[in-house]
Amino acid sequence: MTDLTKLYGCKVFNEAAMRKYLAPEAYESLRRTQTEGLPLDPKLAPIIANGMKEWAIQMGATHYTHWFQPLTNITAGKHDSFIEPTGDGEITLEFSSKALVKGEPDASSFPSGGLRATFEARGYTAWDPTSPAFVRDGTLYIPTAFCAYTGQALDQKTPLLRSMEAINKQTLRLLRLLGNTTTHCVTPTVGAEQEYFLVDRALYEKRLDLKVCGRTLLGAKPPKGQELDDHYCGRIRLRVSEYMHALDEALWSLGVPGKTKHNEAAPAQHELAPVFDSANIACDHNQLTMEVMRIVAKKHGLACLLHEKPFAGVNGSGKHNNYSLSTDDGKNLLSPSKDPAKNKQFLLILCGFLQAVDQYGDLLRASAACAGNDHRLGGNEAPPAIISVFLGEKLTQTLLNVAQGASSEDQERSLLHTGVSALPDLEKDDSDRNRTSPFAFTGNKFEFRTVGSSQSIAMPNVVLNTALAEAFSQFCQRLEKAEDVEKEIDAIIADVVRQHSRIIFNGNNYSAAWREEAKRRGLPMLSSSVEAFDALIDPKNIALFQKFGVLDESECHSRHEISLENYTKVLTIEAATMIEMVRRQIYPAVVKYIGDVAQSVNQMRSAGCTAASVVTLLENLTVLADQIDSELSALRAAYAKSLSIEDVHEHAQYMCKTITGCMESLRTACDAVEKIMDSERWPIPTYTDLLLRV
Repeated sequence: MTDLTKLYGCKVFNEAAMRKYLAPEAYESLRRTQTEGLPLDPKLAPIIANGMKEWAIQMGATHYTHWFQPLTNITAGKHDSFIEPTGDGEITLEFSSKALVKGEPDASSFPSGGLRATFEARGYTAWDPTSPAFVRDGTLYIPTAFCAYTGQALDQKTPLLRSMEAINKQTLRLLRLLGNTTTHCVTPTVGAEQEYFLVDRALYEKRLDLKVCGRTLLGAKPPKGQELDDHYCGRIRLRVSEYMHALDEALWSLGVPGKTKHNEAAPAQHELAPVFDSANIACDHNQLTMEVMRIVAKKHGLACLLHEKPFAGVNGSGKHNNYSLSTDDGKNLLSPSKDPAKNKQFLLILCGFLQAVDQYGDLLRASAACAGNDHRLGGNEAPPAIISVFLGEKLTQTLLNVAQGASSEDQERSLLHTGVSALPDLEKDDSDRNRTSPFAFTGNKFEFRTVGSSQSIAMPNVVLNTALAEAFSQFCQRLEKAEDVEKEIDAIIADVVRQHSRIIFNGNNYSAAWREEAKRRGLPMLSSSVEAFDALIDPKNIALFQKFGVLDESECHSRHEISLENYTKVLTIEAATMIEMVRRQIYPAVVKYIGDVAQSVNQMRSAGCTAASVVTLLENLTVLADQIDSELSALRAAYAKSLSIEDVHEHAQYMCKTITGCMESLRTACDAVEKIMDSERWPIPTYTDLLLRV
């Protein structure tokens, strides 16, 4: 049996490894950097580099890489060996402090949104000592930030670290004004639940759309989907259980604290949830989780699908971003305590969230926008694209009472009686859960449910950190001028409730009535990603990022352009894939089948049979074949036209409004044929094959 205490973090340059391989002075300096964000003494870098190298070699590493997160939602890094020829036919193993601290990948080969041109290739990776290095597949992975020669961020990590410094500074400023002198560091902590699908690898290899696009572009609804609600948290099948066990061990060895695993709502859908960590490390861990998921799946004859909507007609996959603020003295600033009405610090922090989400809801929506998420958001499976906050009736009433100067009666939590004498009574939470809300308070944290399963969690947390820093900054300005801090706290709460309570909605976010109500309230209605991306270059949002040094104006515009380009490229690839599948697989199979049916009709008539039902089948097939041919021609024409559109925004809009419509029409015709065609003749695995044969 595996000793989990020895397995966990065994491949990480963690505290135990640092104590063993570093001199005490170097160890203490690195630990202060990791826990308090203090600068590392440059003189100690050679000692740390040597210790890290010795540890990595003991772990079987032959290479090292600067592991970074370009604006692609995946990670990157070039691998260099430790060997250094000595000139006499021998080698030595070298890893200098310069190699640890700085790398130079080609900046023009990654998305830059105009920040870099092809002839301006130099970029830098800078060691992030706050995220521990680890060994994987014989390579020492060193988490790094990635920037251009100009110093502008070309990655996900750099703005995240900048935003974490901003929220730390402004929250400490606020806590000092509230009389807190013991807290010295505030860290945004995140637990990112990861949803995913598993399908048989052999079937996956027979679907060009799954291999190239990560989702099915064709596929009729199976006889059984998730109608019986029998998959969610149900028995985990043996094959999946073996995969999950291997995944757990692989992640635990890398220090990723995977905690919860279960079946999700749709057939073949599952979830993994980790323990909370700092936003930076949580982001690194989530990227690592997605990579390891795919690798372990392949080893087990499976394919892991991380697309937001791999299958039409069943639930898609999200990545719930559970967010809180934690102090170095062990407090969660979103913990309401037993009597939240008297916990003015909690209420003030809570009001900061309400103000931040209301003022920058468009930016939060943009942070979770991508082509894949457009298929998921707004269905009865995921939050709508309208950003709102769920607090629950009791907490909402508490805020209203404080804002109006009314007293709140102390209420102990009620007990839930099951009606069975052998079962214990259960203490009920202050509110029910609202799984339809995009941004829900769930007891001591906020759950941002809008983020897509394939996305990096960096940008959503960049926006949350920065928007909160702005709200807290405004609160601090008022408190610093106040003669009576207690009265000013009440005044701030009252003002936030009056000005920003429109963002609170405790009802059913799926309902048509809420859409009308949200429109009446003036909340942003950004149904598509193309609309949402424009929030990245809204002047008020650029000003927000600039104020706290998180992104400058050019970095905002670059991310806007990259987002549009990525959206366009995804749909371009999908359209091209669909054209190829229909032209080379679906249409030829349908035509051949029509020929066989026509031959059967002639044979039956020759035998004196009327063959009425077969004639009807033949007529239906012929009509659908003509429809497929017509819709395929329309998609090919639209696709050809799209390639000539040069303006990036116009191109994205055309893909959104025209190409997606053509693809949907072609799919409808193909799926209709699938439902009536001989299953043995259908050229690709069906939904029943993919979803129910894992």
